[in-house]
Amino acid sequence: MKSRAILFALFSVFYGFSGYAQELYDLNRCISAGLENNFSILIAKNREQIARNNYAPGNAGLLPTLDISSRYGGTVNNTRQELTSGIVTSVSGVHNVTANAGVNLDWTIFRGFTALTTYKKLNELKMVGELNTQMAVENLVADIASEFYFYIQQIQLYKNLEHAVSLSRERVRIDRERYLLGAASKLDLLQSMVYLNSDSSRHSKQREVLRTSQVRLNKLMAMENLGQDIIPADSIIEINPGLQYDSLLAMTDASNTSLLIARKTQKISSYDYKIIAGRTYPYLSLGTGYSYAFNQFENSDLRRQQTDGLNYGVTLGFTVFDGFNQHRQKTNARIEMDNQEYAYKQVDQQVKGDLITIFYAYQNNLLLLSLEKQNLATAQENLQIALERYKLGSLSGLELREVQQSLLEAEERLISVQYQTKIAEISLQQISGRVMEYVN
Repeated sequence: MKSRAILFALFSVFYGFSGYAQELYDLNRCISAGLENNFSILIAKNREQIARNNYAPGNAGLLPTLDISSRYGGTVNNTRQELTSGIVTSVSGVHNVTANAGVNLDWTIFRGFTALTTYKKLNELKMVGELNTQMAVENLVADIASEFYFYIQQIQLYKNLEHAVSLSRERVRIDRERYLLGAASKLDLLQSMVYLNSDSSRHSKQREVLRTSQVRLNKLMAMENLGQDIIPADSIIEINPGLQYDSLLAMTDASNTSLLIARKTQKISSYDYKIIAGRTYPYLSLGTGYSYAFNQFENSDLRRQQTDGLNYGVTLGFTVFDGFNQHRQKTNARIEMDNQEYAYKQVDQQVKGDLITIFYAYQNNLLLLSLEKQNLATAQENLQIALERYKLGSLSGLELREVQQSLLEAEERLISVQYQTKIAEISLQQISGRVMEYVN
């Protein structure tokens, strides 16, 4: 809690000029905001809903179709007739009226099991939609976690540079007192001021890096105010050192989203082949309906006529020859099945290769982490000794600067290794399908 209070105080000073509201965020809050607001997640969910809506018996052709139609119309004709006897008759504006209505039911009862296979395919597409949403969520969680810890890294670098500025400012104070007492030259004082200005410049540039990272984090969370200040609840990067390769590999085989999608795509291609093959079977369809017709004649012995009744029929058919199109389509579908098998193997190889590579980097960074902690402790002790010697005049300004730079570099290397280790950890969790563990 003390470290959080210090961090909050630091940001209150750093962003004191800002008119934006300051918020305290931990990783879980950042992820929750992103999952709720991020546009890529909203798009993925909408596409998943489309695939879910398409998974319907009617869309697969399992249900009959029912049509209702009606028509009212007529004709207005002029008629002139000349008989062989020489008699001529002429009638103008003959208005005949026709009206009809009907209800028709059509149902394809059998088409080589294509309807049932299509229904199964739609179910697989629905699950692919769910997996695509899952992948989008996992990618977002990994991106937010990576940016969140990058943000913490930049805060740590900012604080280290702030410490470097304070050390340089202390050196200027010492050199000024020594110059006023005649124990040092003005050249030493001017050189100390150059070092102070250099450290202050780096400190100012780091503020820009910090602000850029903050904007990226706000974009991932899809915040309305991208300039909103974010004060992280965590001031250090916690590392999970207990990841095991065998466990990660087993989880990858079972839960990696890319592999799951590739398997589903394989299955969909097999359904496509069965649908095309089903067209070679005979088809059987049933049709029935009811119709009503009314006619009115203005210039005829028959004045009115109406007809209504039921119609029905069964159609049995078989495509004998279609220009070898079915054969071509089946051949192409078989090739596509082979392609999807190759695609799955390619994805599997890529995922497993990434797992091995990142795990080696993870292990190596854990070793480096221990070494850099030792180096930092040594550099801190070395600086304390160097400062005391510099105050006594037994150490040159150049030597003190080298010691100060060694400390700053040791701090930066440790922060960098901590971040790289965390990124490797996040990547391993994502590959193995466990990245959602960051959501509490």
